Amino acid sequence: MIEALKKLETELRGEIGLASDPEKLETLKVKYLGRKGLFASVSARISEVTSEERRFAGQEMNRVKRVLEQMLSEKEKSLESGKVFSAKKIDTTMPGTSYAPGSLHPLTQVVIDITKIFERLGFSIVDGPEVETEYYNFEALNIPLNHPARDGFDTFYLENGHLLRSQTSTVQIRVMETVKPPLKIIAPGKVYRPDATDATHSFMFHQIEGLMVDEKTSFADLKGVLLSFAKDFFGPKTKLRFRPHFFPFTEPSAEVDIFWETREAWLEILGAGMVHPNVLRTVKIDPEKYTGFAFGMGVERIAMLKYGVEDIRQFFENDVRFLRQFE
Repeated sequence: MIEALKKLETELRGEIGLASDPEKLETLKVKYLGRKGLFASVSARISEVTSEERRFAGQEMNRVKRVLEQMLSEKEKSLESGKVFSAKKIDTTMPGTSYAPGSLHPLTQVVIDITKIFERLGFSIVDGPEVETEYYNFEALNIPLNHPARDGFDTFYLENGHLLRSQTSTVQIRVMETVKPPLKIIAPGKVYRPDATDATHSFMFHQIEGLMVDEKTSFADLKGVLLSFAKDFFGPKTKLRFRPHFFPFTEPSAEVDIFWETREAWLEILGAGMVHPNVLRTVKIDPEKYTGFAFGMGVERIAMLKYGVEDIRQFFENDVRFLRQFE
């Protein structure tokens, strides 16, 4: 009897896979668990079992019945879920689900547009770490210890003595340590300064730093490169103006403005100048043989000018209504 019960379990496992629809499954239920089914027929033989084996035979009957019921129940659920899935799959008249295509963030697009212009001018794109040391962020750039920029109010210092870079000029030093002239690079990336957030300031923003070092590089080369960039990016009628300024890492230094015709005003777009001889000496480049120029522009400011955005905070609020204007 016990062997017959185990045989029922084995036979149902073989047959249940062939039950491809509810009707065939119902046939199997009647065959195995019906009132006159196979399980009932085998169970009726309990009287033939000796009294010593009857307890074990009863336990086996209960176990096999539970297994048969479970197999049939699971198959029923499988057919039901398959029926729902099949109906959805077959109904080709239903409209498909469409998703709006994504687009680049306006700041990302501006970075791409700027870098493409400088690539056409022969500049290579480089990158550097956002967590820096005082050496790369200040000392190597000829910024003295008593300079206000090194104060805790103007720089994000970390507990380990490092800091979040306040300018992408750090990348210039790292490049000049390993690559000797001639070289032409631009370094786009994030920078951090503890500024109070308002319409024109943010504690995190993006910069693009440029550097060219070669024999006989002059201020005229700097003006030519920046004028070419401005006309390409803002339009062929763009006017450029250089105003004397001071930066520790360039000498002479200048702030660069463009004339914004819609507002009839000069607006600053970047700072620039000739690389200071002390910076070249720090990276073991002979300032008697080589000269260079450097410039740095804020991406957000450039984007605000290009698109007429009045508040820098709009770039970081993730307001889809604002961002969709640039798709």
